Amino acid sequence: MNSKRAIRALMLPVLVLTLAIAGCGDDNGESGGAYGGKGGSATSEEQTTASAGGDEAASVSLGSVPELGPVLVTSDGHTLYDFHKDKGTTSSCYDACAKVWPPLLTGGKPQPSNGTSAGMLGTTKRKDGTVQVTYAGHPLYTYAADQKPGEANGHDIDSFGAEWYALMGSGEEAED
Repeated sequence: MNSKRAIRALMLPVLVLTLAIAGCGDDNGESGGAYGGKGGSATSEEQTTASAGGDEAASVSLGSVPELGPVLVTSDGHTLYDFHKDKGTTSSCYDACAKVWPPLLTGGKPQPSNGTSAGMLGTTKRKDGTVQVTYAGHPLYTYAADQKPGEANGHDIDSFGAEWYALMGSGEEAED
């Protein structure tokens, strides 16, 4: 394992602990979770709002990430990943996994932007009833440790039982 992967692997337990602490309640019985104000973990509705602006359609674009080049990103520039544990378009990331790797949800037909292919964009219904964006048949996720656009801290790491990779506009995994 190279040093970059080792550092990323060490970051995961710290991130999970941080998210767990962030989800703990305050003196008023409310929690200040990392993804949605009052709830310790985002509800499906809160995740949809955070990912695609409520009933709005998510947008998938190409953005430049150092060391990887152009990869798929959200409308706010956060890197999108695929998960090797997923089976076809069926997501395998729920509960604790979805807190660390929030799925890209949409309230309508996802929109291509800046070099992405409309023909490669699709959706899949999650078991909680929300609709997740897919690209080239891969359900898409962001990574909670990516704090700003252009980061790809989740690329080429093993987490929640399988590897995660940023995707290029071709639908192939980026190489570092």
